Amino acid sequence: MSEARELNLHTASTPLDASRLERPPIIQRTEIVTFCLIGLLLISITAVLYVGRAFFLPIVTAVIVGTMLSPAAKFLERYRIPRSASAVAIVTATFAGLAFMIGLISAPVMEWTTRLPEIGPRLKDKFHVFDRPIALWHQLQGMFGAAPGPGETSLSLPLPKVEWVQPTFEFLSPTFTEILLFFAVLVLFIASWPSLRRALVLTFGDHESRLRTLRILNAIETHLGNYLLTVTLINMGVGIATGVICAFTHMPNPAGLGALAAILNFIPIIGPIVMFVVLLAVGIITAATLGAGLIAAAGFAIVAFIEGHFITPTIIGRRLALNALAVFIALAFWTWLWGPMGTFLSSPLLIVGLVLKEHLMPVKDTQLPEI
Repeated sequence: MSEARELNLHTASTPLDASRLERPPIIQRTEIVTFCLIGLLLISITAVLYVGRAFFLPIVTAVIVGTMLSPAAKFLERYRIPRSASAVAIVTATFAGLAFMIGLISAPVMEWTTRLPEIGPRLKDKFHVFDRPIALWHQLQGMFGAAPGPGETSLSLPLPKVEWVQPTFEFLSPTFTEILLFFAVLVLFIASWPSLRRALVLTFGDHESRLRTLRILNAIETHLGNYLLTVTLINMGVGIATGVICAFTHMPNPAGLGALAAILNFIPIIGPIVMFVVLLAVGIITAATLGAGLIAAAGFAIVAFIEGHFITPTIIGRRLALNALAVFIALAFWTWLWGPMGTFLSSPLLIVGLVLKEHLMPVKDTQLPEI
């Protein structure tokens, strides 16, 4: 009896092996099954969104845009304007401004389409400094048995084929039914958003869940509204700066190029790159010399760099500052899934996801070791 008691005391006083305490937990079978089920659920949701894009894309776009414009309807309600009337007025004013911007862009585009036959000879005159490198390239091709095709000279630079542009545009362009569905859902969503909020909050039974849902909805509405207002003002500034640069460098139709810069800047990362390529191409074609054609594109690159690295992070603040890798992955995913409108929705949907993560999975204040 005394020996057993001494053995128990010895066991209690003996410290546990540190290697056992530091050993990572073994992954249970249930955790693997749960992970696989979540993966299958995400794949299924992605497949449904891709196959049913004609139905889901207008609805999701209308909900996101309606949430962005909801603060404006709330502001008009303070002046005793009915919610339905304010919804129609806000949607009409928004798309009137968008139509005006598209009108500024469409005029020079139609003009340039009629001048396509003149572009080839102009480019050949501008790029005569590259005749020697191109000749060396064709000689190198000849050494490996790749002779120029029929009708090609030794100094010819073949232009890329664009047969894919029309079918791609037809595939990505929304149909009339999708546009009509978008407008109808947008107006109805803005008009009925307060009742929808109330019904969604009251869906939950306990007080804590209702309070959490209300906080999530308020945070999403505030973040998306601030995002739209801030990004719109910043993009207008970028468009004005681009128009001024184009006017000083004697580019054709500086107002249209400025409007195009403002619209493309709504698309993160890709928009400024596309605008730089457009200014580079227009400048090379229209300018007297090759160096003069690079000035407008260089000026826009400086403006885009200042806006993307200093102005936008400072104004939006750290709370809405999005990780560049997360923005790029979301941009690539939603562009692949839903085309150009998916590109526009990538940042708002990322903001919604971050708000949900912040409220549903809050980070605990724990002291972590430095990595």
